[in-house]
Amino acid sequence: MPLTNGDIGAHPAHLLPGQKVMDYTKALEVLEKEYTSRDGLDAKTLLDSQKNGGLTYNDFLILPGYIGFPASEVALDTPVTKRISLKTPLVSSPMDTVTEHSMAIHMALLGGLGVVHHNCSTEDQAEMVRKVKRFENGFILDPIVLAPTTTVGEAKQLKEKWGFGGFPVTENGKLRSKLVGMITNRDIQFHPSLDEPVTSAMSTDLITAPSGTTLTEANAVLSRSKKGKLPIVDSDGNLVSLLSRSDLMKNLYYPLASKLPHSKQLICAAAVGTRPDDKVRLQQLVDAGLDIVVLDSSQGNSIFQIEMIKYIKEKYPQLDVIGGNVVTREQAASLIAAGVDGLRIGMGSGSACITQEVMAVGRPQAASVFNVSSFAARFGVPCIADGGIQNVGHIVKGLALGASTVMMGGLLAGTTESPGNYFVSREGQLVKAYRGMGSIDAMEDKKAGAGGKNSKQSNAGTARYFSEGDRLLVAQGVSGSVLDRGSVTKFVPYLIAGLQHSLQDIGVNSLPKLRQGVLDGEVRFELRTVSAQAEGNVHGLHSFDKKLYS
Repeated sequence: MPLTNGDIGAHPAHLLPGQKVMDYTKALEVLEKEYTSRDGLDAKTLLDSQKNGGLTYNDFLILPGYIGFPASEVALDTPVTKRISLKTPLVSSPMDTVTEHSMAIHMALLGGLGVVHHNCSTEDQAEMVRKVKRFENGFILDPIVLAPTTTVGEAKQLKEKWGFGGFPVTENGKLRSKLVGMITNRDIQFHPSLDEPVTSAMSTDLITAPSGTTLTEANAVLSRSKKGKLPIVDSDGNLVSLLSRSDLMKNLYYPLASKLPHSKQLICAAAVGTRPDDKVRLQQLVDAGLDIVVLDSSQGNSIFQIEMIKYIKEKYPQLDVIGGNVVTREQAASLIAAGVDGLRIGMGSGSACITQEVMAVGRPQAASVFNVSSFAARFGVPCIADGGIQNVGHIVKGLALGASTVMMGGLLAGTTESPGNYFVSREGQLVKAYRGMGSIDAMEDKKAGAGGKNSKQSNAGTARYFSEGDRLLVAQGVSGSVLDRGSVTKFVPYLIAGLQHSLQDIGVNSLPKLRQGVLDGEVRFELRTVSAQAEGNVHGLHSFDKKLYS
């Protein structure tokens, strides 16, 4: 007789009466022979709109796989366009409360990409692109060069403008002129007279390297020296380029940084509209060093965008173009045929967007990402899942459904590097201003038109929603605030670590393997009911503290 408690000894208990217990060593063999289909659903069945309706990220889960590797070995390399890849699949949105030069710089340093917004004057946007491109270099081929007649005060002003204070001084103040000295922040910091020329304060005891020195050799010289800059000179002593110690340190601290292989400059993207005036804007952005242009429109399948794509590909063949936004295969096909290098997927799913509510047009984000990205992949066009990202899990789901990268707005708006203003909420919490580009606040902003009469026509918000000629603006976004998230230098590494652990749970060690696993039906999914969603969140506690990372 089986014991009801303690050691059952020689009388094993059965789960079911009369059930024959099989040899446990045969479990894998039985699974393979008797269960012809894998547990869960494949992506195509899951995203069948006729059976399940339009799904978004909260409507399903990814089933776990087999863990045979540490999370640290998960590679997150992924393409953002046909020609450019990133070390991490994270992109910041071109919104005026999310991405200016500071966000773009830090996103690139952390392996992602920042898209500089265009709700500002052409000159301001071009200046932001220049700041990104100048921030980190290999050989600086176009350094700021001072003339001997430049004053100490002017050198200080240049430092305040660019954020760095080491400038070479040449005989005529231009590149490829004889190098006569270096002026650094230490030289001018306590200089008694701002009106004196820099020659009265500059250093003339310089360590240089000859033209033709490789980047590795130059870095070695710089690391052995105690100087902040290493001028590269030709045989006549003329300055040809510059190397910075701060860039050497950035390579040390930011090994994942998104950089161009030849110049070692950070990769920079910026948004423009599809109006004739945007061609002039684009020219200035290209002159500033732009690498990727994002055509910013809520509905990308338009004659305006198609013509703009063809214009850019003809005039600037070296520039990668990301088109959008799209949510259907038909929209995507038009832009792919026009020549885009990448697509942006999403319409009405952003946290500050009300397009689906007001216009009754759009599509749930999971359905959008799966249908568009699976079609675009046939033509080698990478896709960005834009909108609806609230946490690490949503990032993973967007990537699993075929997106190569995800774009975040509200998730990054509360960080230190975003351009929004901090204030204390009624509840006493530190928050930061955040608004959708379709909000009345954004569409009435006059920065883009420099306060002129045509500010509405120049506004990025009105252009994005085809409203620049409207007498009455119809909002497709809202203004609000988001909780402070601290610096992206801590928040983005948390997202990266979360991604790596998630892919480890799924049982894949790279994003290409994740996409292939979904395509082959190896990575499986499960639908979630409303009760399942409640179960999957915190429940049953009197109170709790939701601290995401430390």
